[in-house]
Amino acid sequence: MKAVKSFLCVICCVALMSSCGRVEEKPPMVPDRTVATEATEPITTPPTTVTEPTTTTEPPEPEFYEVNLVCAGDNLIHSSIYNQAKRRAKANGDDEGYDFSYVYERVEHYIKDADLAILNQETIVTDELEPSDYPRFCSPADLGEQMIELGFDAFSMSNNHVLDRGEEGLLATLRFWDSHEGIIRYGAYRDEEDMNNIRTLEVNGITFAFLGYTEHTNGLSLPEDSPCKVTYLKELDVIEQQIKRADEIADVVIVSPHFGKEISNDVTESQRTLAKQFVDWGADIIIGTQPHTVQEMEYIKRDDGTEGFCFYCLGNFVSAQENYKAMVGMIGELTVTKNSLTGEISISDVGAVPIITQYGANYYQIHIVPYAEYTDEELAAHGSPDFNRQNLDKVLSYIPEEFLRVE
Repeated sequence: MKAVKSFLCVICCVALMSSCGRVEEKPPMVPDRTVATEATEPITTPPTTVTEPTTTTEPPEPEFYEVNLVCAGDNLIHSSIYNQAKRRAKANGDDEGYDFSYVYERVEHYIKDADLAILNQETIVTDELEPSDYPRFCSPADLGEQMIELGFDAFSMSNNHVLDRGEEGLLATLRFWDSHEGIIRYGAYRDEEDMNNIRTLEVNGITFAFLGYTEHTNGLSLPEDSPCKVTYLKELDVIEQQIKRADEIADVVIVSPHFGKEISNDVTESQRTLAKQFVDWGADIIIGTQPHTVQEMEYIKRDDGTEGFCFYCLGNFVSAQENYKAMVGMIGELTVTKNSLTGEISISDVGAVPIITQYGANYYQIHIVPYAEYTDEELAAHGSPDFNRQNLDKVLSYIPEEFLRVE
């Protein structure tokens, strides 16, 4: 029996050991996703797209450059004016010089306050020749010094008295103006090269060019062999060429024509025709002189819609003339604006400031008075026999009301 139990035990142990070493098979693991079949497309994750931020570039804002410009008419210096200046200098202890300050002191602020001031200097200026009166003028150098001190930057010499003392006088006055750095003189020249060197001046970011022409020189002319140059208004081919050239090199072209009928407030057809031609060729501002009294002013349109502005005549800045019309002049004012991006030029805020040449009997105490300050007492004491309120108002009526500036 013991042997049988042992046998049975052995069998049981073998069976048990066989049972303990067996591994149970399990179904395969299925991933947690949809399995693709022939009938379905696989699901894919799209690539990540990086979107750049949208930026808008604003056009740059333009700058606007501005120049306040003033201009004055004929500075016509008769002997009564320079003799008066001589007496004033002597009274102040200067036996050699001339003191012209009294003549201009009441209008000085108009000139000094401007960014650019332009004058028609009707007489030649030099100390190389003796002073002289009508009909062939010459003024002492102290007059020119006073004009510069007053604030004028540019001087037109294109007028009928530029050859009063011949070639000698012309060259002498050119030497005077050229001895002052930064001062522009134009309208008469040493030679052709000097004439072709168009004068320009930059003010507040705006470049101005200056040209001047005269109707005549009182029958006087330069010697045939003289290199000096004065351009007459009949030389239209030369004028056209110069204005167009100036328009290429400058933002604003200023033309100073000495034209029109003397002692007349009426603009001639010739003046209007020439002014229109100048503007069409490229002139932006026309500063007319010669008639010795005020005339009207106006904008002149070009075919492209742009405009120039013309003062047909500013009248006298000062003189010792007697006709009542010659007592009324004006200071022209305007604002020139430039768009820094487009280069466009506009002319605005135009004004005509009336001025009176005042003196007593025998041309005593000649000086300029702004009309805004002019009193009835001064009018009653005026040395011109026909200068009365009625005639004064008549002359002023030629200034268009939209431009008349009494301040």
